[in-house]
Amino acid sequence: MSLVRSLPALVVALMPLAAQALEVSIDPHADLLYRQALPLLEQADSQDNASNTLRTALGGDPELNRQGQAMAHTLPTAVALLKKSVELGHPVAQYRLALYYMTYLPAAQIADAACPLLEASLKQGFAAPAPAIATWCRPYNSSDEYRTALEAIPNMATVYAPYYPQPASRLACSRSRPQGIEMLWGRQRDYQAEVYRLLGDLDPQHRLSLLQKAVEINGCVTAQQHLSSRP
Repeated sequence: MSLVRSLPALVVALMPLAAQALEVSIDPHADLLYRQALPLLEQADSQDNASNTLRTALGGDPELNRQGQAMAHTLPTAVALLKKSVELGHPVAQYRLALYYMTYLPAAQIADAACPLLEASLKQGFAAPAPAIATWCRPYNSSDEYRTALEAIPNMATVYAPYYPQPASRLACSRSRPQGIEMLWGRQRDYQAEVYRLLGDLDPQHRLSLLQKAVEINGCVTAQQHLSSRP
C-alpha cells in the first residue's frame, strides 16, 4: 500500500490546500482608504437598519428626515473611498464594493458589477467572497480556477485575520437568517468553514472529509445536515 493510501482520508483531502501559497502585498494607501470607508459603512448600515420607519414616513418627523439625509451622504462617500482602494487592488475593499452592488443593484445587474470584484478578491486569498461567488458568478463558480483559489485560502489566514468580522448576505454554515437587506457578520472561521463546504461540492471524492472539516471549524449547520442525512 502506498504512503498516500495509508494516510487518513481527511489528510488526503486537505493535501491540495497545503500545497498552495500566495504572495499578497496590500498597498498601504489602499488600506488607509479602506479603513476610512469602514466607519462610514457602519454608520450607513446602522442608519439603514433604523430607518424602516423612515421609508414609510411621510416627512413629518425632522429626526427621521435628518437620518435619511445623513445616509444619503454617508453611503456614497464610503463607496467613493472603496472605489479608490479598489483601484489600488485592495482585496477586502473589492469584496465590500461588490457587497454594496449585491445589496443595492437590481438582481439582473449584480453578476456583471460584482463578480469581477469578487473573483479578484478571492484570487488574492480572501475567503469572504467565496459564498457570494457560488451564488452569482457562473461559470467561474464551477471552474478549476475557482477550486484552486479556494484551496489557497487556508494558508492566507494570518494575512487577513485583522480584517474580520465581515458582512455577508447569507452564510450557509450559519443558523441565522437575515431579514431584508440586513447583513450577517461572520468571523474568519465562519468563512473558512464556508470554503471547506464549497470545496466539498467541487470534490465529490473527498466531500465527506471536507464537510467534516467545515463542521469542526464552526459547527457548520449545512455540512452537518448533509453528514447526518447519509445512511
